[in-house]
Amino acid sequence: MVEEESLRVVRCGGSELNFRRAVFSADSKYIFCVSGDFVKVYSTATEECVHILHGHSDLVTGLQLNPSNHLQLYSCSFDGTIKLWDYIDGILIKTFTVGHKLHALFTLAHTKDSVFVTINKEKPDIFQLVSVKLPKSSSQEIEAKETAFVLDYINQSPKCIAFGNEGEYVAAVRDFYLSVYFFKKKTTSRFTLSSSRNRKHAKNNFTCVACHPKEDCIASGHKDGKIRLWRNFDDDKKYTYTCLHWHHDMVMDLAFSVTGTSLLSGGRESVLVEWRDATEKNKEFLPRLGATIEHISVSPAGDLFCTSHSDNKIIVIHRNLEASAVIQGLVKDKNIFTGLIIDPRTRALVLNGKPGHLQFYSLQSDKQLYNLDIVQQEYISDNDLIQIELRKAAFGCQGHWLATVEQRQEKETELELQMKLWAYNKKTQGFVLNTKVSMPHEDHITALCFCNAEKFENPTLVTASKDGHFKVWILTDDSDIYKKAVGWTCDFVGSYHKYQATNCCFSEDGSLLAVSFEEIVTIWDSETWELKCTFCQRAGKIRYLCFGRWTCSKYLLGATENDILCCWNLLSCALFVFKPSEPRPLYIQKKISREEVHWGVFVPRDVPESFTSEAYQWLNRSQFYFLTKSQSLLTFSAKSPEEKLTPTSKQLLAEESLPTTPFYFILGRHRQQQDEKLNDALGNELVQLPLTENIPAISELLHTPAHVLPSASFLCSMFINSLLLSKETKSAEEIPDDVDMEEEKGSDDTDEENDFTEKAQDTNDIDLGEDIIHQLSKSEEKELRKLRKVDYSWVTTL
Repeated sequence: MVEEESLRVVRCGGSELNFRRAVFSADSKYIFCVSGDFVKVYSTATEECVHILHGHSDLVTGLQLNPSNHLQLYSCSFDGTIKLWDYIDGILIKTFTVGHKLHALFTLAHTKDSVFVTINKEKPDIFQLVSVKLPKSSSQEIEAKETAFVLDYINQSPKCIAFGNEGEYVAAVRDFYLSVYFFKKKTTSRFTLSSSRNRKHAKNNFTCVACHPKEDCIASGHKDGKIRLWRNFDDDKKYTYTCLHWHHDMVMDLAFSVTGTSLLSGGRESVLVEWRDATEKNKEFLPRLGATIEHISVSPAGDLFCTSHSDNKIIVIHRNLEASAVIQGLVKDKNIFTGLIIDPRTRALVLNGKPGHLQFYSLQSDKQLYNLDIVQQEYISDNDLIQIELRKAAFGCQGHWLATVEQRQEKETELELQMKLWAYNKKTQGFVLNTKVSMPHEDHITALCFCNAEKFENPTLVTASKDGHFKVWILTDDSDIYKKAVGWTCDFVGSYHKYQATNCCFSEDGSLLAVSFEEIVTIWDSETWELKCTFCQRAGKIRYLCFGRWTCSKYLLGATENDILCCWNLLSCALFVFKPSEPRPLYIQKKISREEVHWGVFVPRDVPESFTSEAYQWLNRSQFYFLTKSQSLLTFSAKSPEEKLTPTSKQLLAEESLPTTPFYFILGRHRQQQDEKLNDALGNELVQLPLTENIPAISELLHTPAHVLPSASFLCSMFINSLLLSKETKSAEEIPDDVDMEEEKGSDDTDEENDFTEKAQDTNDIDLGEDIIHQLSKSEEKELRKLRKVDYSWVTTL
């Protein structure tokens, strides 16, 4: 039974993985990335999410390894706190409250008790770099109010700040300025580039900065695609710089290798460039990475690189410039024209992905399953070029068919439309193009829907358009002498007084088709395509139509552009019009998100919930997901955040997750048979077995990180004692009269035998089948005691 008070809104995925640079662990086994309010820990070998560190109440803005302990991780957030994590076990160690909105985080090896953060001062665009002293304390929450000013007038992006030559100086860039602060001398040098545009396309703006790890050398990226290498910058008059130029557009990020022998750069060309020895002639490329490179990271061991891309993707790259792993999140598209759709086969969330693609996104594992190329044309990144857009998509026939609509319109009179029907192929486990229809309508297609009723053997698709028509498409035999095939063809064209068709929807049983023509809703018979009735109202143009299901299948719901909901009773043809804010709603949840909610979708549950309250019963058979403006996925959940963010496959009992070895088949089946016999024998009686999960000693041993546990010798006695079961005392009536008192006061073995005999007597009344323990008579017990006292040591001499 689910408690009503436990229902809340939780973030289930979809956040940006490319918001900040990813960070490698010291051994390169893990990679850490920001994901909204969370920090995700991924395995570089398997690409799986190992841990989700949740504790911040606002957007996480920075990650850094703890210089004094590489098994720990620092994170900062807009919530004004710095948190220290044990990322191996996913445990929050400490929280430091700074009090300012933190925009970036940096750490140095020689300043173990301090970190550097970027904070906002007074004006919105004025940022400062300050050092924060982290006080030592045994408590989990500590105030860290002691700050020291370092640099002013800097960019809020951490790509514009870099520490160089083992922390001797820090470089910061903004607009046309480069500032270098020297910690020992406590002086600042500033360098300015010309902001004039005398030469064609000359853009000197700084975009990013990186510092050589061992030499006095600063690399800066610029808007015109150039990379400048600064030297002798400790003197304002003797400084020099050299230029490297390959990128045709702005340099998005720079990073030196661990030894400093190579410089990595990336930009909108989707190519990682390695400048070896920082020379123009000696460079290597890793091309076709799929999207703009926004961040570049280098592992502390130097064996791996990492690039973060604009399509919410992280690529792990070997030192020889070979991609080894891809971590793909929910792709951020400018416009989600398709809305949120659920694939009936995989229960994946389907929506616009990369330009011209549909992305299939797993809601359970919070990762992308695959991309389906709909447009099937090479994408050219050009802001002035009119691209082909994927506008509509719909699944039909339990996921056997997929319909998509793409369009391109350069001028008002030059509309290019194309509808494609995709068939699911069981062998390839993907969709294959079956039918392509050029210009299915003369104007924009506003809606498309399949008839998913089981009684309809022939698949049927309906499209509605602004040209005033709706068309019915059916699957027909398209075989010839060469092969057997099927294809889609238009079967019927309908209209209503030349009004624009705005939406369409089939009833649950497929017997009726509802088509809206601006403010009028028409009902059609799906067998004869005759117009049955019309509903006219003045609530506004219909935007959405939806038939009820099950007991509510007689109702038709519509939403208008005036934010009014209309409900028609198809049996009585009665109309109910109401605003969402006026009637008594079934459920209200306020402040579900800090940003606008753009889309929502119901996903059927594999296992129904058991909400008893009428307010929550709408979540029993399905789960509601909604997408915000920044494309973060949220949902209503009754589980704790830990359970919600753990994949279902990992939430298994220890006994159920045993490996299926030959020993398991022998022991597992035997134990299963024993349990079945015991359950049959005991019937409805309650048997209380000793539980170990609530023993404090065991909980402490299993849930405490190994590197902070005391020695094993200290824990051994406490652990063993916790496993011992307390022995019940026997009453005087239970002691047999004919048992000799001297034997009772004998060895400890006798006490154990008495306990065993008593337990056997207690279970005598219960029929346990063949596994019942034989009860010894009193004479047999005495003979057994005598045999135990016999010395058999002579056997060892044989």
